Amino acid sequence: MKVAVTGAAGHVGGNLVRELLGRGHQVRAIVRTDTRAVDGLDVERVTADVLDADHLRLALAGVDLVFHLAVKISIEGDPDGMVHRTNVIGTRHVVEACLASHVKRLVHFSSIHALVNEPYDTPMDETRPLADEGKAFAYDLSKAGSEREVQAGIKRGLDAVVVNPASILGPCDFKPSRMGQVLLDLYFRRLPALVNGGFDWVDVRDVVDGAIAAAEKGRTGERYLLGVSTARFPSSRESAPRSPGCARRSCPHRCGSPGSARRSRWRGLA
Repeated sequence: MKVAVTGAAGHVGGNLVRELLGRGHQVRAIVRTDTRAVDGLDVERVTADVLDADHLRLALAGVDLVFHLAVKISIEGDPDGMVHRTNVIGTRHVVEACLASHVKRLVHFSSIHALVNEPYDTPMDETRPLADEGKAFAYDLSKAGSEREVQAGIKRGLDAVVVNPASILGPCDFKPSRMGQVLLDLYFRRLPALVNGGFDWVDVRDVVDGAIAAAEKGRTGERYLLGVSTARFPSSRESAPRSPGCARRSCPHRCGSPGSARRSRWRGLA
């Protein structure tokens, strides 16, 4: 199968590309400037920006399956509008390109942050409504908006599913990602303190497996939360020095995952 991956040079993208190649797929890696995550891999590399609708349509032409990972992450709001443009308008362009190219399926990478947080005392599942104006951060609103763009495409005949990962950790994190940088800061004792709290974490390889399962078995229009276990920040700090490294140019194709036994949480995909 011919598969295109937007955001292929990111943390998840690099791991996804490796897994797809390992399963025998032809991969078209859609990248911009930083290509370290796909350097040396047997992929068709195409430079394109999700904000350039015409170029993106050419980049996605002729593929069977698209994984849309390109994203602008921000915890500092959206002062220049790039979070909204990249995550919402960019997704709209991906949807339009998939429809124009008659792509068989789109797997859209959203986020657990796309859903409303409340109630805090009830486990979150796929039935949570999307974040809306009010308490939500700009990034959360943009990811909710991206899901709405996908749903609008589905109404026009697009076959698409959505995956919502929690906070992602794991190998082949070349840039590194925000959480990868946090682990490095913990390891080198650059963080003077940690808040008393926690979050839901998931190994990047489990995210990849979940996304591929969604592509193969997911129901059109459904979303699937990809999370494994909740850990408090002190536990994360204690595990940082034990985290296995990944050589910058030599990442293992497959490694054991601490959450692999719990993939049954991805309802309907097991």
